Amino acid sequence: VEVEGEQIMVDCGPATTYNLVKAGLWPTDIDNLFFTHHHFDHDIDYPCFLLTRFDQSIGKENKLQVFGPTLTEMITEGVIGENGIFSHDWKARIYHPLSQKVYVNRGGVLPRKAPQVQATDVGVGTVHTANNWEVTSTNAEHVQPYLDSLAYRIETKSGKSVVFTGDTQPCQSVIDLARNADVMLCMCWDDQEEMDADGEAPGQCGTTGAARMAEEAGVKKLILVHMGAHIASHGPLEKGLGDIREIYNGQVIYAEELMAIDV
Repeated sequence: VEVEGEQIMVDCGPATTYNLVKAGLWPTDIDNLFFTHHHFDHDIDYPCFLLTRFDQSIGKENKLQVFGPTLTEMITEGVIGENGIFSHDWKARIYHPLSQKVYVNRGGVLPRKAPQVQATDVGVGTVHTANNWEVTSTNAEHVQPYLDSLAYRIETKSGKSVVFTGDTQPCQSVIDLARNADVMLCMCWDDQEEMDADGEAPGQCGTTGAARMAEEAGVKKLILVHMGAHIASHGPLEKGLGDIREIYNGQVIYAEELMAIDV
């Protein structure tokens, strides 16, 4: 999400760093990252993002702020801390003469500092306030008690609002968070009938679940994300969109990689 030139990233799943660059952004452009939860499909590219951001840095960037539910601090320290599993990488880039030369040629000034990352475990409420935007969160119902999950609302100073449900089943807490939002990005794993028949409905949103949440919350635009292979195929997709439009009266968008949407 871009707000007044600031970039906000939500989750860091497979190929996030690659797609970020394809979209015309560098990891060093990102100063704020919010995790909804710590299933691998939401955080597996986090080490790549952290290391690429550090590799491309010249010491003039803002400290990266990372927020998420329980485990966010532990994972960050485990990846890039003093004794993290990738500490060998950033230490080599700090101390080896070749890496120092590359850093200086890029515009950095020695001595080079260790990666500057501030990770914070957060819960429900106001998570972070910046000059032009604020992020609030609520609990999302996914796979508790094994993992905590959060949904986020980004509210700009100008009054625009975007909600990321993360992975969740339809629940009142997320509906309340999304109340009258301009955009809600909601997981839509599959056709609801398929999910009900397969016993996969608990902990997830399907087509009609996403539609009911969006309609009850009164969101203006529903963007379907985190869609499984079945619902993303021709036939099931058209049926699913039809089922959604029978319940939800706003605009429905099927999200695709690198899609840009104005709010």
